[in-house]
Amino acid sequence: MPLQTPLSFDFDGRRLRLDPHDPTFYQDPYQAYTLLHADAPSFFWENYGFWCFIGYDAVNRLLRDRRFGREKRDSAADSQGVVGDRSHLKDFDHVEKFSMLELEPPTHTRLRTLVSRAFVSRQVERLRPRIEILAHDLIDRFEPRGEADLISDFATPIPVTIIAEMLGVPVESAPQLLNWSHRIVSMYMHGRNRQCEDNANAAAAEFSAFLRDYAGRRRAEPADDLLSLLLAAEADGAKLSEDELITTAILLLNAGHEATVHQTGNAVKTILESNLDPAELFANPESTAKTVEECLRFDAPLHMFTRYAYEEIDLGDGILLKPGNQIGLMLGAGNRDPRAFSSPDAFLPGRDDQKNLSFGAGIHFCIGAPLARLELQVALKVLFDRLPNLRFKERPMYRDTYHFHGLERLDVEW
Repeated sequence: MPLQTPLSFDFDGRRLRLDPHDPTFYQDPYQAYTLLHADAPSFFWENYGFWCFIGYDAVNRLLRDRRFGREKRDSAADSQGVVGDRSHLKDFDHVEKFSMLELEPPTHTRLRTLVSRAFVSRQVERLRPRIEILAHDLIDRFEPRGEADLISDFATPIPVTIIAEMLGVPVESAPQLLNWSHRIVSMYMHGRNRQCEDNANAAAAEFSAFLRDYAGRRRAEPADDLLSLLLAAEADGAKLSEDELITTAILLLNAGHEATVHQTGNAVKTILESNLDPAELFANPESTAKTVEECLRFDAPLHMFTRYAYEEIDLGDGILLKPGNQIGLMLGAGNRDPRAFSSPDAFLPGRDDQKNLSFGAGIHFCIGAPLARLELQVALKVLFDRLPNLRFKERPMYRDTYHFHGLERLDVEW
């Protein structure tokens, strides 16, 4: 089938012009990836203004390369490469300043050590019964209708409810938490505008004030929740400052649902389009785990993660980076690399070469990966066990948010 995505590629200079907001691209980026894998495992993406890497091995290696990092050093640009006056982003910048996602050792190490104990697999496994009950309760609500939008009715409530309960903030606040989260996350989109920035800054201020209030309550009356744990936690004698605590809670709430919502929708779409029997895919814990891993590889929720160079780096092939230069590491493309996977564009839950980049790699590997995997395994199994005749009601369409790759809606019936 001929490539539908309008792109321009200079093979000599390995320069790509491809609008990430073009619907034919963000609806199916894998067509472009196939062409690029064949001709250009690395290229300068002019629309972003930096070098990108799409090979599995290169992405995996560069995510672990300590000459690169997330923290902005010697650069006036923000995490999206935007330069200019930021006085209107004071509250957003204050939150981001203390985010472990944007920091490097030793600060990153201290913050991650304080938080990670809550997300180890043995701790997360205790949540399995709660996730299962929640999945059943949600289906009980919409099953009599014979139809649902699985993004709003199923994929969204599960992770936001679980992370809110873990932190100890009221679940009834979920709609407001989602609103704040979406407005903040929009700052990481390509081509954002001033309205988006003002909205994100206001959301950061409101979200911070909300969490400061709850942190104050937990400081006075500790409870069995993550907020209380973070208040009490120490690493090498050092506790989280209040700013670090607030930012960490915001990060966990944002990251604790955003990618999982997208991956749940993407996984249901993938399974329905595969024509494989869900009863076999979710027959037992082993097959369920393999199915979820292949869903993560086949249609990932995050397609690009950026890094800054911390020194002059010669990556070969004419790529010479200076301190402060960004690179784009394309997780979704790496998951479809024909050099790393046999039949990369086929959905094969039983494949022997199962591995994926969807949670990243290196010191910034997703701290919530065990929780995300558990939520996906439990939610998808319950969904297909309860609704074995699930089918599309409308053709699902992806949102215009290229590197946060997820569906606008997922209208189904049974």
